[in-house]
Amino acid sequence: MKMEQERGISITSTVLTFNYEDHHINILDTPGHQDFSEDTYRTLAAADNVVMLVDAAKGLEPQTRKLFEVCQMRELPTLTFINKMDRPAMNPFELCDEIEQQFDLETVPAVWPIGDGENFKGVLKRSERVVYLFEKNQKGKTATAKKVPMDDPELLSIIGQNLYDQLFEDVEILDEMGHSLDTEKLLKGDQTVVYFGSAMTNFGVQIFLDDFLELGRAPAERSSSIGTIDPGRDEFSGFVFKLQANMDPRHRDRLAFIRIVSGRYERGMKVLHSRLGARQINLNQAQKLFADDRESVQVAFPGDIVGLNNPGLFSIGDTIYCGSEKVVFPGIPSFSPEIFAYLRNPNPSNYKNFKKGLQQLLEEGAVQLLRTKEDQGNEDPILAAVGQLQFDVVQQRLQDEYGVESKLEPLGYSVARWVLGPGDPWSSLEGCGRLFNVFFAKDRWNRPVLLFKNAWNLAKLEEEHGDKLELKPWAFAPDQAV
Repeated sequence: MKMEQERGISITSTVLTFNYEDHHINILDTPGHQDFSEDTYRTLAAADNVVMLVDAAKGLEPQTRKLFEVCQMRELPTLTFINKMDRPAMNPFELCDEIEQQFDLETVPAVWPIGDGENFKGVLKRSERVVYLFEKNQKGKTATAKKVPMDDPELLSIIGQNLYDQLFEDVEILDEMGHSLDTEKLLKGDQTVVYFGSAMTNFGVQIFLDDFLELGRAPAERSSSIGTIDPGRDEFSGFVFKLQANMDPRHRDRLAFIRIVSGRYERGMKVLHSRLGARQINLNQAQKLFADDRESVQVAFPGDIVGLNNPGLFSIGDTIYCGSEKVVFPGIPSFSPEIFAYLRNPNPSNYKNFKKGLQQLLEEGAVQLLRTKEDQGNEDPILAAVGQLQFDVVQQRLQDEYGVESKLEPLGYSVARWVLGPGDPWSSLEGCGRLFNVFFAKDRWNRPVLLFKNAWNLAKLEEEHGDKLELKPWAFAPDQAV
């Protein structure tokens, strides 16, 4: 994406694959900047495990907290890698305490750092009682790691008296007061194993990967309309978690990213589309992507991600399957947006392209669209997003891909809640009488969405009318299973 090159950041989630120790690993790399998008949330629907990357100097950042709420909702196993230990860093106990307090998550350090910044000497792998020594090389090159047993007298002369004493004191505290690894808690998302290192130099990464293969969850079973579907099931099944158009401006392509749940994908196979009434479609040109490179896929297996050409057949959350029983996986919800703005078209002569471009971006889930309660589709739409960057992306893509200018008029609201009941939601709202400090909007399915200026206004409404309204911070499409 042009904006990614201009700003030097990742805007959309990227699918990467590599082989390690006879294992095939798929990485769904999500943007880490402050204004990440709802695309980041949706990507977690396709994940079996989460790697939480924490900056050792900054600790937890706001976007990390938002993401982890979704990880907990999905009960995803989480391993934590605290990065940049070769730079000045927070105290490792403080970092672990912050994770425990913010996320109500037990931390189990598998390795422990020795020093930080210019004084970073390496890490102790606690299970082995072996120190992996850090020797900094030129930027971009892998740091070498000499191993020294913790009880080796040579260690004192290598790391110095202060760090030596600190290491033994820290280990004593961890052994006596720290949590022990509980695999069941880890797999339920109630515990995280913590690693320290420097990703830029690959130091600590091999230790992490070795443990990840042992502790991480293999492609997991998924609940569906016909019960739990195991990855070992013979019949093919999968779901759409991401749409992206115009990834290659030369071809004006549209891709649907499919997470395979069971069975085996083979090029040219025929599958059934649940939302389209079990309509049969051919899967001919599946692709795997790495940066700007594309590779045709002949076969793929549970846990793999493939990109399919999308001539308008797919929506986010769709299920495709083989077999006589119709399969529907739980849908992927729209998450509560936090910023809102009217999107205006300053050039009426470009209305056709404006409408077409906006519709395509909405189908991709690049942004959510709301309208005022009374709007029948003739007024300026309201864009709703998780971060400002989503608005920037929409405007840039309207300009670059459809030749359309647009203007934004911000709305002063920061909290949204869907009204999903009880009964007819509009009738439930009417039963509450006049509501103050609330903006009435509706989503693309004409369901009421209430906007609030702040969390206090929301809490006030819940206090006064919580027994009459079913308020939710996310909502599924009406035709998707929950």
